[in-house]
Amino acid sequence: MNSNKNCQWRIARRPSGNVVHEDFEYHENEIPKIENGQILLKTLYLNLAPVMRMYMSGKSIAGEAALNIGDVIHGRGVGEVIESNHSDYKVGDIIQGQMGWQTYKATSVTNSEKFRKVPDAGVPYSIGLSLFGMTGFSAYFGFFSSGKPKKEDTVVISGAAGGVGSIVVQLAKTLGCKVIGVAGGVEKCGFLEDLGCDIALDYKTGDIASKIKEVTPNGIDLYFDNVGGEILSACLDNLAQNSRIVLCGSISEYISVEPYGLTNYTNLRKTNSTMQGFFIYNHMDDLDEAEKKLKNWVSSGAVKPIEYIFDGFLSMPDALASLYNGKNYGVALCRVSPGPYDL
Repeated sequence: MNSNKNCQWRIARRPSGNVVHEDFEYHENEIPKIENGQILLKTLYLNLAPVMRMYMSGKSIAGEAALNIGDVIHGRGVGEVIESNHSDYKVGDIIQGQMGWQTYKATSVTNSEKFRKVPDAGVPYSIGLSLFGMTGFSAYFGFFSSGKPKKEDTVVISGAAGGVGSIVVQLAKTLGCKVIGVAGGVEKCGFLEDLGCDIALDYKTGDIASKIKEVTPNGIDLYFDNVGGEILSACLDNLAQNSRIVLCGSISEYISVEPYGLTNYTNLRKTNSTMQGFFIYNHMDDLDEAEKKLKNWVSSGAVKPIEYIFDGFLSMPDALASLYNGKNYGVALCRVSPGPYDL
């Protein structure tokens, strides 16, 4: 990577199945010059998420415009202000927002980019993509606002070793819930037990529906869904009265040709239950409240950032492809350039 250039990853072609190297184009531009009202950001970290493949497929997701072949790939990141002609930002500020897959960005800090300053918590600023980023906020609002948890609820979380899931596990434990995490593989289940799950279920060993039924004899009070598909269907068959299902993600369907068709959603009626989707950008006015509470939990040690870090900007294509192999845990991100508190 050339540190004297703005290095970018662009879309070379639409992916078919999982992403491969041929889907990406590496490009170098001059580092942009800033105008009045702008800042220049140097990228420290970039987020990695399965939704990025959907961006590359030309779909309009989360209010973002659809991308064309040759466009820089969408993605949130953490950057350091290295030049400023903007009254609200000074050199040295660390902010997170829509950076795109590039090593520098000149920006007027528009509302659509959803930038916000990352608080100093005495830990690496990668936390701006985990607990203090949209991943952490998704976990917080999905669990508390949509899930409406109660102490001693039986909570099932799919994709529990992932970015949002691993935070929801910790939030549920702070509340005193019985937490059942679903993940793929012995290693991930061990990780979930260390994280505090009362029970960790490995869906890769087969018959996940029977396993969920066995460990929830009194039904599921709250199901936090990150994967959709078969596991969502299994949880619908095991609902307690007045239970809640939170639809956060559907990673099992992101590269499927046909969407999964639920046939048992009428169980919601039988149990007087609710199934609610949520969109983190509908909670933008409340982020300060969530950040304050998350910061307090971080300071007390009740909640910790779980980050799976890839090193180097050139690793981005392989890193994104690996997300579909299920080997990572926590929030996946790339360290582009060392920031404060990095060893």
